Order: sequence, then C-alpha cells, then structure tokens
Amino acid sequence: MDKIHIRNLEVFGHHGVLPEENKLGQKFLISATLHMDTRIAGVSDDLSKTVNYGKVCQFMTSYLNERTFSLIEAAAEHLSMDLLERFSNVRKLDLEIAKPWAPIGLPLESVSVEISRAWHRVYVALGSNMGDTNQYIQNGFKALDEITRTHLISKSTVIKTEPYGVKDQPDFLNAVALVETLLSPKELLAQLNRIEDENGRTRQIKWGPRTLDLDIIFYDDIVYNEDGLIIPHIDMKNREFVLRPLAELDPYFIHPVFKKTVKQLLERVNLSVVQ
Repeated sequence: MDKIHIRNLEVFGHHGVLPEENKLGQKFLISATLHMDTRIAGVSDDLSKTVNYGKVCQFMTSYLNERTFSLIEAAAEHLSMDLLERFSNVRKLDLEIAKPWAPIGLPLESVSVEISRAWHRVYVALGSNMGDTNQYIQNGFKALDEITRTHLISKSTVIKTEPYGVKDQPDFLNAVALVETLLSPKELLAQLNRIEDENGRTRQIKWGPRTLDLDIIFYDDIVYNEDGLIIPHIDMKNREFVLRPLAELDPYFIHPVFKKTVKQLLERVNLSVVQ
C-alpha cells in the first residue's frame, strides 16, 4: 500500500494532566503516515482520487485545538479514529503525537506516543431458528451497520439449513455479512454479544436454539486466540451453512491456517456429505 507522510505539524493545544497545561496550553508536534492506494491519482493527476493532505492537516489542527485530553494517548486514539472515518481513502494510519519539553522537571527534549490504526474487513455469520427468524436475521444486518465505527459492506443471501450439532430443533436461517470496522476483535465481539442480548439470545444449550447468533468467522487474515475468542472461527471449516453464504461473498478468500480458499473448503464439506 502507498504512503503519504506528514511530519512535525505544529499544533497548539491544551492537553495534559496538570491544570496549568489545560489552562495555558503548549505546542505539540503531529506526524502521520497515511496508507492508501495512490495509483489512480498518480495516473490521472486528479486530486479527488487521493487524499488532500492540506485538509488532513487542517482537520488535525482543529481537532486538537478544540478538544482537551489529559493523556496524549487519548488524543492520539480519538484523533486517529475520527481521521480514518473522515477521510475514507485512507485505509491505515500511523500517528505520532510528540510533546516537546514535557513538564517533568528534567531536561527532556520531548515525549511522544505513536499508534497504528486501520480499517479491518470482518466476515460475521448470522443464524436464527426461534421466533420470526427472518426478522431476527434482518435485525442482525441492521444492527451490524449501526455499530460504532463499523459499516456493513455486503450481505449474502439468507439460506435455510438443518440444525448442526443438536438435531432435535427447528431448521435455521443463516447468512454471512461483510463489515469494515475500526474496532479490535474483542471490542467487536462485545458489540455482537450486545446485539444478541438485545434480540433475546440465551445461552443454555451448546448448539441449541437461538433467536440470533452472531459469530466472527474471519477478521482480516489474522490468527487470534485470546480470552475464549478464536479467529478464524474454530469450526467454520465443517459448517456448510457458514461456507455456502461466505462463498457467495468471497469464494477465494484464503483461510489463514489451512491455506485453502472458502470455495475449496465448501467443496470438501459437500464431498464428505455425499460420501
């Protein structure tokens, strides 16, 4: 991915844990690397096909002029998120906020915080087999698009499937959604659990009936295992009801562990069913 660098933009702000810092203010230096595809702009010589770094600088200056943060960590976090949402061409941002002559009573040139934040592509599986199942699936799609700093990009056809694991229960409706999010895996999972709860989801029987079930299948191409959250979803390779709608959206997405495409995983599941 291409990069546009902004180095040492001087901004006056009222950020710090000391009362005099909030009252008197001080100078901060902002450096940013904007990750994006500049090829179309480079070929066409068209400013509208890239990001106007002048406007980015104006945004960062106004943002830090008009707000007060105790921590430069908080300033960097909030600024990076709002900048990524404001300038949609930017897919990833490396941001450094430096505080020259920080008031610690020692001869310090500066202290800085540097973070990286980016848009992530996430596939979420939806399932329902209780109540008005189609309405619950539609509720899920709508709620995904309403999660903070998250956008619904596309959704699969809703399919009807036999229950998995526990067979003595009604058939399911299943679908897969592609979202883009600035949330971390754990932050996104917390939002999915909230949506399930708001739709009456209970967790009494493993693989049992549910009003709405939301599972993270892929999050970019990361492999993640922390606090009970496993990505890619640990059993998705065996679930035709996940693979079929997923293949409709992205048949050639490669599973980061098994190194097979979604299409290949679906063909293997279908073959095992026939055999």
